[in-house]
Amino acid sequence: MRIVHYMNQFFAGIGGEDKADTPPQSKAGSIGPGRLLQQTLGTDAEVVGTVICGDGLFADRMEHTAPEVLRLIAELEPDVVIAGPAFNAGRYGLACGRVCADVEQKLKIPALTGMYPENAAAEVYGRAVLIVPTAASALGMKDGIGAIARLALKLGRGETLGPAAVEGYLPRGQRTNTRVGTSASERVLDLLLKRLKGETFETEVPLPKYEAVTPPAPVADVTRVRLALVTESGLVPKGNPGRLEWVRASRWLKYSIAGKERLEKGEYEVVHSGYDAAFALEDPDRLVPVDAARELARRGEIGSLLDTYYVTCGNHGILSEMAQYSKDIAGELKAQDVGAVLLVAT
Repeated sequence: MRIVHYMNQFFAGIGGEDKADTPPQSKAGSIGPGRLLQQTLGTDAEVVGTVICGDGLFADRMEHTAPEVLRLIAELEPDVVIAGPAFNAGRYGLACGRVCADVEQKLKIPALTGMYPENAAAEVYGRAVLIVPTAASALGMKDGIGAIARLALKLGRGETLGPAAVEGYLPRGQRTNTRVGTSASERVLDLLLKRLKGETFETEVPLPKYEAVTPPAPVADVTRVRLALVTESGLVPKGNPGRLEWVRASRWLKYSIAGKERLEKGEYEVVHSGYDAAFALEDPDRLVPVDAARELARRGEIGSLLDTYYVTCGNHGILSEMAQYSKDIAGELKAQDVGAVLLVAT
């Protein structure tokens, strides 16, 4: 079985941050952690080559660098591609995720990586890429490589992987029908009784965990506040000039409403596929209530309205990315002396 190993400049022994601009290159055989990988794989597989790229270059010029990395991998004719492990290194994790996604989608070759479950890349690529959980640092290299090697051999042999909890990879949100000996009602009652008794149990449908956000104190004097309108509803000017995506938006945008008493029908569109936008197209103020905010300002019930509204699309948004968008937007609003935000959600 032919294995190609992808790694960054640090683990390849080229250098640290000062060498983060190392261009894509390949070397024969295994190097660095690849030697441990080869030892773990034994005689069942051979690391025929290692492809290397600097973290900084990959992150800064991903659309140019990723195709070159893919070309180098393809030249080595692998049966399986292994990236990392990246542990909790953010840029390295994103590079490993992108490499594995490209290999599977474009070369149609199985690929996998390893990283700390809280690495941001695990959320970005967790549904598209097979990710083995590792420790946060390279102190967990031996265990990480061991788990990766075991799954890599199964992939190379064309074996079907079992559930994440059984095989030891991060859940990918995929569900398959499995025949078991008891009905759903029996299983759920069993879980309930274990919970009531304080016994250990494991749910079949784990719920997502959301960060707890402490609400701010009320506005001291709303009649003097500058209000901003922010929305994840995907309302943009006709033609979508900022090219906001309809799902998993990769950006947030802002548009002027200076001199507008309301948002006119026909001048706006909705690039969000998660709800029926007919009511919004009929009256865009239902999503970005410029008309109501202007009226409040005229009556002196608020101080003023910011002449810019901010927008993204929340449809299947990646939580870590949405959190970053909120920080970016909040920074701009604070710089403009905005004291309150009306966040219109869907």
